[in-house]
Formats: sequence, C-alpha cells, structure tokens
Amino acid sequence: MGNVFPGSWDWESFWTITAFFSIVLAFMNLLPIPALDGGHVLFTLIEMITGRKPNQKFLEYAQIVGMVLLLGLMLYANGNDWIGWGRSK
Repeated sequence: MGNVFPGSWDWESFWTITAFFSIVLAFMNLLPIPALDGGHVLFTLIEMITGRKPNQKFLEYAQIVGMVLLLGLMLYANGNDWIGWGRSK
C-alpha cells in the first residue's frame, strides 16, 4: 500500500490517490453482497418490483452468506499479503 505513493512528498498525488481509494471503496460498498449496502438496495428493488417483502428468514440467511463471503475474501486478501497465498514459487 505504501508503494502506491511516490517517493517524494507531493500533495496533489497524495489527494489524487486518496480520492481514488475513496471511489473504489464506495463502489465496493454498492456491490450486491447482502452484508453491504448494495445488498440492501438489491432487496429493496426486489421488494419494489414484486410488491411484497422477502421472507425474514431468507433475509437472515442472505446476511449470513454475505458476511461469510466478506470474511473469506478478507482472510484470503490478508493471507495473500502475509503468507503469499496464490503466488507461484
């Protein structure tokens, strides 16, 4: 992460990279994964289209699946950084 920034300090590149990270995080938050805001938007759109609310048990299971997916992705990303998973030796 630190290698993204240039060697010498430059305010313009700092704020450009910071803005880029912010946009990427905003986009990822809108992905239709149930644990994120995009998942809640997806279920709201389904409710608007069908005219009825999804079953509460279904919403709970979708939330659990979304959290497991996010935690697995986070574990893989950190493992890739620390241990080197996914790299050929």
